[in-house]
Amino acid sequence: MQFRQKALSKLQSPEELDLPVRFARPQGRLVLAVTVVVMAAASFWAFTGSVSSKLNVPGVLTHAEGSYMLQSPFAGQVTGVHAKEGQLVTPGAPLLDVTTDRGVRVVRAVAGGRVTTLVAKTGSVVTTGADVATVERVQDPDDPLVAMLYVPGGSGSAIPVGALVDLSVQSVPQRRFGVLRGRVKAVGRAPQTPAQIGGFLGDNRLAAQFSRQGNPVAVLVQLERSSATRSGYRWSSADGPPYAVDSTTPVTGSVHLSAQRPVDWLLP
Repeated sequence: MQFRQKALSKLQSPEELDLPVRFARPQGRLVLAVTVVVMAAASFWAFTGSVSSKLNVPGVLTHAEGSYMLQSPFAGQVTGVHAKEGQLVTPGAPLLDVTTDRGVRVVRAVAGGRVTTLVAKTGSVVTTGADVATVERVQDPDDPLVAMLYVPGGSGSAIPVGALVDLSVQSVPQRRFGVLRGRVKAVGRAPQTPAQIGGFLGDNRLAAQFSRQGNPVAVLVQLERSSATRSGYRWSSADGPPYAVDSTTPVTGSVHLSAQRPVDWLLP
């Protein structure tokens, strides 16, 4: 009966209706206002702002036609060398003399170009099919260089033609001379096998390196030319290095991807 009496007394008593009701303290209203402003600004930036990103991928400087590895069709000992590294040769030009059990045989260039590497030296013993030289398919050593980048297969579709590329050249100190400038000229349609990469670069070692994470997509980068630098190409520094850069030099390309609205990352 005591509990029931207290309940009846509560119902019959007034509820202090003359006292003001405090919904929130001033500090709480300030926090709420700041939160609303921040959320409004974030929403506005998500729909109107843009965020750019970069993709770093390995590559190499080369010429547009690439290189090929010359292999000996004969087994024997190299007794004569008719070319030197850096020399231009014509199709069918003699490069090596190989003495076999049937006499001296001549190893000739399959296609014209510049000899970049002579693997076989005088006195070397070679087998049939052994690599003896690398020849770059170029008619003029002054033909412009390009960079060939090898992008993991899943990232190739994100690279637009015309995208700006910053190239860190292995033989050039970046802190002193900056990076080489270029733009994407073409993006491969399908991933390339190590055999395809090796056939273009004339270097199976590089092919294995670029294929370490799976078959990559080839991205051709056209270097921006400049008459104000010694190398003939545009650099992020005013003058670039005081020497020329050569083909077969490894590079790392930083590809500037298309800017996206932050809201695009949230929407499917």
